[in-house]
Amino acid sequence: MSISPARAAAFDILLRVEHTGAYASELLHSSQYKNLSPQDHGLTTELVMGVLRWRSALDAEIARFSSQKLEKLDVEVLTSARLAAYQLLHLERIPARAAVHESVELVRKAGKRSAVPFANAVLRKLAQSAEAPRSSSPSSETAAPGERFAHPPWLVERWTKTFGAAQAEQICRYNQKQPQTAIRCITAEAEAQLRDDGVILQPGLLLTGARRVVSGDVTKSRAFRAGRVSVQDEGSQLVAMLAGKGTRILDCCAAPGGKTRVLAERNPQAEIVAVELHPHRARLLRKLVPAANVEVITADILRFPAAQKFDLVLADVSCSGTGTLARNPEIKWRLTPGDLADLASRQLAILQAAMQHVAPGGSLAYSTCSLEPEENSEVAEKALQAEPSFRLLDCGVELQRLQEEGELAWRESVPLCSGHYLQTIPGVHPCDGFFAAIMQRG
Repeated sequence: MSISPARAAAFDILLRVEHTGAYASELLHSSQYKNLSPQDHGLTTELVMGVLRWRSALDAEIARFSSQKLEKLDVEVLTSARLAAYQLLHLERIPARAAVHESVELVRKAGKRSAVPFANAVLRKLAQSAEAPRSSSPSSETAAPGERFAHPPWLVERWTKTFGAAQAEQICRYNQKQPQTAIRCITAEAEAQLRDDGVILQPGLLLTGARRVVSGDVTKSRAFRAGRVSVQDEGSQLVAMLAGKGTRILDCCAAPGGKTRVLAERNPQAEIVAVELHPHRARLLRKLVPAANVEVITADILRFPAAQKFDLVLADVSCSGTGTLARNPEIKWRLTPGDLADLASRQLAILQAAMQHVAPGGSLAYSTCSLEPEENSEVAEKALQAEPSFRLLDCGVELQRLQEEGELAWRESVPLCSGHYLQTIPGVHPCDGFFAAIMQRG
C-alpha cells in the first residue's frame, strides 16, 4: 500500500512546523501543495490541524502503548504516530488499517527503518484500543478542561483567573474546531460574483459589512483573485474600524495588511503610511493593499523618522496570539509563561514609539490578538503612565458610534468590552480574541 498524497503532505507540514517554527495555516496555502486535489487538500488540512489541536491528548494515548518515553522518540516517529492516532480516535470514515499502515510507511520513508517494528506494534495496539469501548477517558466530562480539550494547563489556569471557569472552558472548546471563515467584500458586485462562483454566504455576526462563508472556496473565486475580497476574521475587521478615521494615518506594524486595507477602504481620501519591518512581508502587504493612497515603507517603527505627525495611528503589535489558537493551534505548544514578559517589553516599546507620531488632538489604537493581560491592559496602562499627554478613551462609546452608524451588528447581552478596553473572547463572541485600547493626545 502506497502513502496517499494527503498523508504524505500532512506528515511533511507537521515536520516543518516542528523543525522551522512555521505556521501550519501558511504552509497549507503555500504553492508547494497547490497541486493536491480538493479532496486531498481537505484531508491534509483535517489531519494537520487535528493533530495540532489535539496533540497532548494524542500523546497521552500513544504513551499508553509505548515502551519508550515519547520525548526519546525521533520526531518523525512521533509525528507519524500522532497522525495515526488522530485518524483512529477522531475520524470515523478512515479505515484503521490504512491509518496504521501508512503511518508505519511514513516512518520507513523518513529513513527511520529501525523504528518501523516499534511504530507498527504501538499503532496496532492503539487501533485495537480505539475499537473497544472504554468506560473512562481523558475526554470525559469529569476531567479538567486542559485534558478534555488538549490545552496546556497553565494557559487554562490563566484564562480561568482572567475570565472565569465557564468562559475559560468556552475558549478551549472553541479552539478545538475549525472556525468559520469571515470575509470582507469591497463592492456588492464582488459579493454577487462570489455567489456566481458557488460560494454561499451569510451575514456577519459581529459586523454588518462582513460576510461568513457557508460553503465554497473563496480563494478559488474570481473576486478573490482580482483583489476584491479579503479573508479576515470579524474581530480583526472590528479593530480597524474601531481605530476610526483620519486624514493622515500611520499603521505601525502593518503586515499582513488586513487592517491596513480596512483603513484604506474607510479613509479613501487619507494619506496612509504602512510601516513593516520585514521586506518580504512588506511585499505581501503591497500586494494585498494596492490602494494608491497607501505608501508601504520597510522600516523599524522604533526608529521611524516621520517628518510630520499623524492624526490617527494604529499599533497592531506582534503578540502571543492566544486569541487565535483555533486557527494557529501550534502556538499553544510553543508558548511558555516566560515568553509573555519578553513580549510585553517589546510591545510597550512599540506603543511608546507609536505615541511619538500622534499629532495633538489625534488618536492611537493599540491592539493585539492576545487574551493575556500582560500584553493588553498592562501595556496600555504603563504607556499612559509614561505619556501623560494621552488619555484613555472608552471603547464602549466608540462601539456605540459604530452601532448607530449601522456598522456593528452585535446585539447580544455579552459585552464586547472589559472596562474601557475592547476584548473579544473566542467561543463567547463570534470571532477570534482581540484586544484594543483607544488613546487620544491632548
